[in-house]
Amino acid sequence: MKLDLERKAAELAGALEEAVLRKLRRRGVVVAISGGIDSACVAALAVHALGPKRVFGLLLPERDSSPESTSYGRALCERLGIAFELHDIAPMLEAAGCYARRDAAVRSVFPEFTPDMPWKLVLGPSSLNVFYVVVRTPDGGERSVRLTPSAYLEIVASTNFKQRTRKMMEYFHADRLVYAVAGTPNRLEYDQGFFVKLGDGAADVKPIAGLYKTQVYELARHLGVIPEILHREPTTDTYSLEQSQEDFYFSVHHSQLDLILWAKNHGVPAEDVAQELALPTNQVESVFADIDQKRRTTAYLHAPPILLEAVRELESFALRPAGRPPAEVQSEAAASSLSVVS
Repeated sequence: MKLDLERKAAELAGALEEAVLRKLRRRGVVVAISGGIDSACVAALAVHALGPKRVFGLLLPERDSSPESTSYGRALCERLGIAFELHDIAPMLEAAGCYARRDAAVRSVFPEFTPDMPWKLVLGPSSLNVFYVVVRTPDGGERSVRLTPSAYLEIVASTNFKQRTRKMMEYFHADRLVYAVAGTPNRLEYDQGFFVKLGDGAADVKPIAGLYKTQVYELARHLGVIPEILHREPTTDTYSLEQSQEDFYFSVHHSQLDLILWAKNHGVPAEDVAQELALPTNQVESVFADIDQKRRTTAYLHAPPILLEAVRELESFALRPAGRPPAEVQSEAAASSLSVVS
């Protein structure tokens, strides 16, 4: 899994430039920068591919976001020399009912809960994918309560507003700039369905979806991402209590899951993986089974809309006339918008 970083950076940069400027016919990319490693790597790769003047960063915090995320995101944009905008989406989420619906669902299993209490969702200790809500009470203690299926689904549906609202802002800026939206999932997230459909799962191009998480860290370091982000552990940054991705979704740390997923994809037996990682064989077999289960249960997230009748195929991007400069796209896009309106 070790990369020739110079070669991989050049390969991905060339592919990104081809996708954005020639296939999509856009002038640059919009990247929502979370303060985490994946979006930082995508932003740095976009600058490497297109130059800083063709990359626009968005910082989109809300009520539960860590202040570190915004601070690191701003520092990254300044290091990369890209234009960026900070937009607090909390008022939009408030108006959509995100917080009210979510808090009501928490109270359905924890009646004493108030919005000022920090909290998060965690997976239970078993392999049954049972979820608990962990709440920090005013006395400083933490209480864990098992969620009912309806409460869990209500919380997830409510917090999905966050990713979909962010994506709405990304496409607003993409439309006004005639840019493409760059998605930020790594291979683990893309393969295992760790994204919100039509939220962070929506994008015009996904530059690092082929990279394992450890490879994303290596490439980000090579591309000059700031140390604060390179040394930060992955977090969902969705709930007011700090939460790792293992708390909420993945069964083991990404450093192990990368290797286990690679091994599964390449037909390596569980006992060999267990020996390499110094893990019990039954644990590796359990992770293998969890990978398969997540692929099955999240297939819906990857699925395009289903057409009930045959419709003519849209023109392939590859068939668009070549050699025209991206500057011409703006008038082309405007004409297209006018024809739709009329």
